[in-house]
Amino acid sequence: MMGTSEAVLQILSSGSCILSSDPRASNLDLNFASKFHIKCVKKRASRSKQMFNCSSFLQNRIGIHWLKRTRDYGLFGNSTVDRLQLLTCKCQQAESVGGLTAEDGNGTWFVDSSRALHLNGVINPPNVLEFEDVQQLKQENGDLTSNGAVKQENESLPSNGALGIGKDASKVTIDSIEDEAWDLLLNSMVYYCGSPIGTIAACDPTSSNVLNYDQVFIRDFIPSGIAFLLKGEYDIVRNFILHTLQLQSWEKTMDCHSPGQGLMPASFKVRTVPLDGDDSATEEVLDPDFGEAAIGRVAPVDSGLWWIILLRAYGKCSGDLSILERIDVQTGIKMILRLCLADGFDMFPTLLVTDGSCMIDRRMGIHGHPLEIQALFYSALLCAREMLAPEDGSADLIRALNNRLVALSFHIREYYWIDLRKLNEIYRYKTEEYSYDAVNKFNIYPDQISPWLVEWMPNQGGYLIGNLQPAHMDFRFFSLGNLWSVVSGLATIDQSHAILDLIEAKWTDLVAGMPLKICYPALEGQEWQIITGSDPKNTPWSYHNAGSWPTLLWQLTVAGIKMNRPEIAARAVEVAERCISRDKWPEYYDTKRARFIGKQARLFQTWSIAGYLVAKLLLADPSAAKMLITEEDPELVNAFSCMISANPRRKRGRKNLKQTYIV
Repeated sequence: MMGTSEAVLQILSSGSCILSSDPRASNLDLNFASKFHIKCVKKRASRSKQMFNCSSFLQNRIGIHWLKRTRDYGLFGNSTVDRLQLLTCKCQQAESVGGLTAEDGNGTWFVDSSRALHLNGVINPPNVLEFEDVQQLKQENGDLTSNGAVKQENESLPSNGALGIGKDASKVTIDSIEDEAWDLLLNSMVYYCGSPIGTIAACDPTSSNVLNYDQVFIRDFIPSGIAFLLKGEYDIVRNFILHTLQLQSWEKTMDCHSPGQGLMPASFKVRTVPLDGDDSATEEVLDPDFGEAAIGRVAPVDSGLWWIILLRAYGKCSGDLSILERIDVQTGIKMILRLCLADGFDMFPTLLVTDGSCMIDRRMGIHGHPLEIQALFYSALLCAREMLAPEDGSADLIRALNNRLVALSFHIREYYWIDLRKLNEIYRYKTEEYSYDAVNKFNIYPDQISPWLVEWMPNQGGYLIGNLQPAHMDFRFFSLGNLWSVVSGLATIDQSHAILDLIEAKWTDLVAGMPLKICYPALEGQEWQIITGSDPKNTPWSYHNAGSWPTLLWQLTVAGIKMNRPEIAARAVEVAERCISRDKWPEYYDTKRARFIGKQARLFQTWSIAGYLVAKLLLADPSAAKMLITEEDPELVNAFSCMISANPRRKRGRKNLKQTYIV
């Protein structure tokens, strides 16, 4: 039954790497890295081709593993077969190829790449290149779709949701969407020193202006990382975590000012540059952006928070707890916490940030204490508390962390929550109250309640407002902040159900033709001009100004699963599947009902692709969502109850100075 064919493996002869490419190394040698560079040296060499005869080259094609990134990203349109760097099928063990062995320093890339992906949950054994799961491309039979996704025949490929025989037409269509999504996600992978390190933001062949969409963004990689974890692809996530950790300690300045050491970059790019003093060699360099080159020059507050959340998810999903015991990882966690828990002038336990410091990275009136940052902050604090090693040096830090968790949860649950009852209470607020037991603590003027909110608020349901500052409540509904408040337990159980109730009640506004509105409603007219500065990209019902973002599907799915209401996410996924593949996986959609592809949206946006895949994977296996969910802490609940029942007017006077903690 087995036919005999030939497979061509093209191998780039690689030089020795200054940075170890072994993702399983227990510790990075910190002495190798200079203060400013993390490099991998690659000697230029001509490509050599090795021919392999494989008796088990299957006629029943199973699948394709895309193991090597190419720089042209020519997946779309009429893609050619030469993008397949490795065709695999079962044959005898190959200890060396073209003179390169696992023991040879120049063979590191070959061995690492051979085990780079294991979408079926199987890792290739060390020093062995297995040839298996090969699919022959048959373009003449139309097996290669117009956007480069490969159709599967006869055999089922669990990792890519391959097509099977005997399935109805709708099932085949849905499976083909998943197949295409996996191919696009694998095509977006970025390699450094021969090992996968992340995914680029977008592979849009229709856009001539790349900007920074060819970089690996911390926040954008999160859904990609979760998708890889759910498929047993642990190496790329581990590499991402450790390499971004190294970037954390880089010196970063703008106009002679340096931010806190714990700051994580917004993004990074793998650049190939000539090696100093050797014209015949090049080196790969990680080039991070901490906001110095970003539009608006805003530092990313959410990057470090997402990094901690992904680190916990990696440990829970992979079972590789050794990464948490590393000194550099423990130090990285502490540096982020130290930056976030630093004392300042603020009276509130929430993080004070500038506009554009999170997913909404342009001026949209979210400066102050935006809900998205607070939800991620709370989640990161809980995750860090789980992972911090119990040692004497961490005692003060953990104490400060616990105190902040209690204060933050009380503040958000008590003052950010709004439903019909609370709205009526605000409507009747008295102002200018000067007392310790004032009801209107933040001096909110009832006239701030917009007419749209009075009509929009359902009888059943509620949500956490977008921002709270003295004399100001931002009543807009922000999807990510509310959903992650559910996931992290920042919202109470009743509040979490009420948030999902509101999403269901306002489905036509928040989901409509494509899930999910990033916020609601849009800023319009003079309000848009003043708050956004007449931003031509954030026009009403576009981009961050109430545009619809498919990537939010995965957060909606995790929230629905946690509250045992996955049918909400399943319904949203069905809506997305109607057009997201046909529309070429846009970054966002425009108009009030999400009927148009965003006017400046990138196509084949990686986190749109990954968000859909994570939603599908979690709906198929809801128990896997545990790696992202944090349950309500009984100690916090007890402390919260004590704060509610306590007299708001506390005894004033001098208190003992807090002990400082050293990281």
